[in-house]
Amino acid sequence: MARSSGSRPVALVLLALCAAALSSATVTVNEPIANGLSWSFYDVSCPSVEGIVRWHVAEALRRDIGIAAGLIRIFFHDCFPQGCDASVLLSGSNSEQIEVPNQTLRPEALKLIDDIRAAVHAVCGPTVSCADITTLATRDAVVASGGPFFEVPLGRRDGLAPASSDLVGTLPAPFFDVPTLIESFKNRSLDKADLVALSGAHTVGRGHCVSFSDRLPPNADDGTMDPAFRQRLTAKCASDPSGNVVTQVLDVRTPNAFDNKYYFDLIAKQGLFKSDQGLINHPDTKRAATRFALNQAAFFDQFARSMVKMSQMDILTGSAGEIRRNCSVRNTALGDVSSSAHQLETTAGDEGLAADA
Repeated sequence: MARSSGSRPVALVLLALCAAALSSATVTVNEPIANGLSWSFYDVSCPSVEGIVRWHVAEALRRDIGIAAGLIRIFFHDCFPQGCDASVLLSGSNSEQIEVPNQTLRPEALKLIDDIRAAVHAVCGPTVSCADITTLATRDAVVASGGPFFEVPLGRRDGLAPASSDLVGTLPAPFFDVPTLIESFKNRSLDKADLVALSGAHTVGRGHCVSFSDRLPPNADDGTMDPAFRQRLTAKCASDPSGNVVTQVLDVRTPNAFDNKYYFDLIAKQGLFKSDQGLINHPDTKRAATRFALNQAAFFDQFARSMVKMSQMDILTGSAGEIRRNCSVRNTALGDVSSSAHQLETTAGDEGLAADA
């Protein structure tokens, strides 16, 4: 069958995006991966999945660079409570999105994930999970913003139910001190290096005034924030009594670039959240935060390793869960009762072949 001439521009764009990924910093993570995952999971069942995801993410960021931070935040808020199962994408009366930590997840980023799912399924059928699409889209958002490229193992399945309120409540809060952060991460088998590196994702994104109001008047000045910076934030947030409207960039130096300038902010006492600023002050995290400020390659290396590690927390593989045909709704809710059995059969075969804002 003759190839449509309209496919040529798309192919050229995909080639350009692949070249961009290769030209960025690349981190190779050669560590054991969870059972059921593979570095080549979709090589047979959906070989074009990574190109499709990359193209859609690049297009979205071209229109709105803020979606990069939105995707990273969705990924973290999905994985941390009950594992990387795309449960945070589920809508409904018991959705994780109605919980306080998730009420400011970006709607545009949530929509993008399902738009990508639709594009992937149009080409490959329902063989790729929303959990894997979220993982790939987050990685590509990091790369498109200037961060490192790293391979991610694939083969996750989508969860059947949202995380409970108690589990969502385990998400680290912006007002946590370092000992509380360390304990929170330890409970999810993440260490201090993971804590400091993953916090570096705050090199992009924004925070609402309510998330850092504990560091502004009338609260006492504890000396951990640059006085001029504190004064500017106080004046900025004065116009927003609710604290839920006005936002501030998390990285005052390069707010739209994924780099190590976030750690410079901490040294200058210009970290926005208490949980950020504490990393440069506490003896358990100061060394790593200082190292990442001085060596971007070291930050990129650890960030990639920590992302791959987190992406494998409490995952569903094999015949567990499902592959959703709409990322926000269980398949049975779509009236597609038979799809789960079909997907279990398809994915089991594929696995064997592939063996704030």
